[in-house]
Amino acid sequence: MAIRKILTKEDEILNTVCKPVEKFDEKLWQLLDDMAETLYKVHGLGLAAPQIGVLRRVAVIDVGDGLIELVNPVITNTSGEQRGIEGCLSCPEEWGYVTRPMNCTLKAQDRNGNFYEIDLTELACRCACHEVDHLDGKLFLRLVDEFVKPDEE
Repeated sequence: MAIRKILTKEDEILNTVCKPVEKFDEKLWQLLDDMAETLYKVHGLGLAAPQIGVLRRVAVIDVGDGLIELVNPVITNTSGEQRGIEGCLSCPEEWGYVTRPMNCTLKAQDRNGNFYEIDLTELACRCACHEVDHLDGKLFLRLVDEFVKPDEE
């Protein structure tokens, strides 16, 4: 495993729609392992492949309930609404209020290509939506309705 460099908002890669994963092989497994190690090293909640320069539909999240690997994730259903402060590993020291669904159903594949569906709520839903946005070339800054300074959190 290896710690990967996280790109910042100035990098055009972060504005690019990612391609689906088609090969479920050791290269993908290494990417997922590296992403998890990087996520834990920087104490983040989620990390998408484009944040480390890989334009594939891959993300990892862990909001305290264990690592969830997302390959080719699609949000199939949402309900409710929550407004909360978000940040992003690619936008250091930038925080703002974003409105997201309270609940979502996510369909994805695991590292072996097996499809699964998961229902997420509250912070896990917020994080999954944030990471899927990355895979679609969108930074959370587009959704912020009110910026806050780090010391106002």
